[in-house]
Amino acid sequence: MMIARLISRLVALALAAAAIHGPALAQNAAPQRPGAVAPADKDDNPAAPAPASPRSPAATLDRLFERLAAAKSAEEAKGIANLIQRRWARSGSDTADLLMTRAQTALRQKQTEIAIELLDRVISLEPDWAEGWNQRASALFVAGDPIRSMLDIGEALKREPRHYGAMMGLGTILRQQGDDKRAMVAYRRALEIYPQMEAIKNAVDSLKIEVDGRDA
Repeated sequence: MMIARLISRLVALALAAAAIHGPALAQNAAPQRPGAVAPADKDDNPAAPAPASPRSPAATLDRLFERLAAAKSAEEAKGIANLIQRRWARSGSDTADLLMTRAQTALRQKQTEIAIELLDRVISLEPDWAEGWNQRASALFVAGDPIRSMLDIGEALKREPRHYGAMMGLGTILRQQGDDKRAMVAYRRALEIYPQMEAIKNAVDSLKIEVDGRDA
């Protein structure tokens, strides 16, 4: 019963995060007309251009997600996704970034316990870094702890609702738990964010008969 409640909460989080963030992207994406000025300034100085405001990292990331959703080919989308992942990979702390690199090396060398210990330290240093939680979720999954992995996925999605990798991980765990219907929800949310990702499309296709056919 506890596992079922946890699964329901995590899937609801993924759904709510994607639904809430989508309209915000559209609202913030409208470009300002070149040369436009604030309404209050038009009478005093109608020809003055609006001062250029620097694009924040968050605004730039928003734009990358817009481009990712609109990409026309897998190759184009992969290039955009690489830029997104580079931004996700930067915590803002040299120490946390170094620990993350060491944790990823440990995982590649199948030193899972060491990787988890390093990621524990990463999260202690930078608790708001979504990628720290996502990477520990991956390590916990490899270590055979899907419940703690799902908890970390939930933390990652709280901080970055558009994290298609975390949603894919959630779908994989749900499918292993035999919850194909909720796995499909997670996969389809990931596909809305990254429509050209072959792994997500394949996951959705593999579940269509089991889920859509069963509900039909």
